[in-house]
Amino acid sequence: MNQSSSVRPRVLVTGATGYIGGRLAPRLHEAGYRVRVLARSPQKLRDVPWAADVEVARGDLGDPESLDAAFADVDVVYYLVHSMGGTKDFHRAERESAENVARAAKGAGVRRIVYLGGLHPTEGELSPHLRSRAEVGEILIDSGVQTVVLQAGVVIGSGSASFEMIRHLTDRLPVMTTPKWVHNRIQPIAVRDVLHYLIEAADAPFDTSRTWDVGGPDVFEYGEMMNLYAEVAGLRKRRMVVLPVLTPRLAGHWIGVVTPIPRGLAMPLIESLQYDAIAHETDITDVIAPPEGGLTSYADSVRLALRRIEDGTVETTWASASDENIPSDPLPSDPDWAGEDVYVDERSRDCNASPELLWEVVEGIGGQNGWYSFPAAWVIRGWLDKVVGGVGLKRGRRDPRKLVAGEALDWWRVEEIERGSLLRLRAEMRAPGGAWLELRVTPLDDGRRSRYEQRAIFFPRGLAGRVYWYAIMPFHGVIFRGMLENITGKAERSEHPTRSISG
Repeated sequence: MNQSSSVRPRVLVTGATGYIGGRLAPRLHEAGYRVRVLARSPQKLRDVPWAADVEVARGDLGDPESLDAAFADVDVVYYLVHSMGGTKDFHRAERESAENVARAAKGAGVRRIVYLGGLHPTEGELSPHLRSRAEVGEILIDSGVQTVVLQAGVVIGSGSASFEMIRHLTDRLPVMTTPKWVHNRIQPIAVRDVLHYLIEAADAPFDTSRTWDVGGPDVFEYGEMMNLYAEVAGLRKRRMVVLPVLTPRLAGHWIGVVTPIPRGLAMPLIESLQYDAIAHETDITDVIAPPEGGLTSYADSVRLALRRIEDGTVETTWASASDENIPSDPLPSDPDWAGEDVYVDERSRDCNASPELLWEVVEGIGGQNGWYSFPAAWVIRGWLDKVVGGVGLKRGRRDPRKLVAGEALDWWRVEEIERGSLLRLRAEMRAPGGAWLELRVTPLDDGRRSRYEQRAIFFPRGLAGRVYWYAIMPFHGVIFRGMLENITGKAERSEHPTRSISG
């Protein structure tokens, strides 16, 4: 593709709503690249800090026709989409997506494809997810477009699924029963180093299509990684009891209950840990130099991640991308929803606080702040959701103060946010129907007071949905009334602190 030497290449980032893509896109812009991102739902990117710096194209890797316009005039395509925790037929979906990308890139005259795959053994049978990721790399390499496949192991960074699994298991379990894979060798890599290699791969002088292993400077057994995490986090050394009968499936169920990682995502992570995940070659150093100052050690990676979490400055999390098994449709606009019933719990209250203060309370909901009513009921419902393979209540929130459209919030997804006035959440818990929660703030009396409006909306699916709604109805009066009173009450106490002290 002919271009002026003074103009940096245009790059297309797929998976920009995910953990790696959401960090890569703004860094590519900072490096001077012209960035276009592909999203099935562009509204998810509306509120990210770098939204104005990139071009957003609507498209779905499963829909070939939607890719033509997105791939036009693109020099480099980043393929950062994986079906971890996605559809049951993930192998077919990943293969078709890779074939669609290969076809679109070839047709558009793309110069290079950069794909982030996973480290794996060169011989023997692989887990279904590792095998699928390796096949995606092969499809892209055979596309006729120069392809750089970077193969990384466990990525350590605030919010990464692998790190969160290590963190929560180690934090919560001083004694752990573990499968045999706790003795497998792992070569972790800091997320900052993965991003370094990805950014440099856009222009680095690769002369062929192939895989390139990338790893951090340390190699550990998985159990050693957990104990080094404990040391850095100031915890006592963890004891591990290896149980040969603990299968990946049983381990996946256990991790799904103990950690925020849902079973659908825990399973492929556990399956991949059945194998050594270390770099078999270091050829990448001949093309891309390590980051300035060298690769980040595992201990330093953990320190940096914990500092981000403590400061509330986590950029993206493993929950950034939606699970394909959970509802993804926006709140239906037809109040009858094609003839189906709609159940609504609607409440409102005037608040003796400014709309700005009331909105601060609304936007701070969830995570460590909780849901302002009947905490035990939320915890129990979260555990029940985890038991049946749902996301549970422990995903928390990325930032303690600010929400953006598309991000996860405990078992909800931020579907829409109009800062200062509306927060609409879509439930991602397992339930026989679709559920939404709307929180709205309206100014009163020239902005001196405000009105808080709250709507819980449920679209039942079949008889089970109707039974579910009426079964939980007795709790609504406690939960939703409590939310109403406690949210407005907290705002009023912030507006009139002396009044709350005196009486």
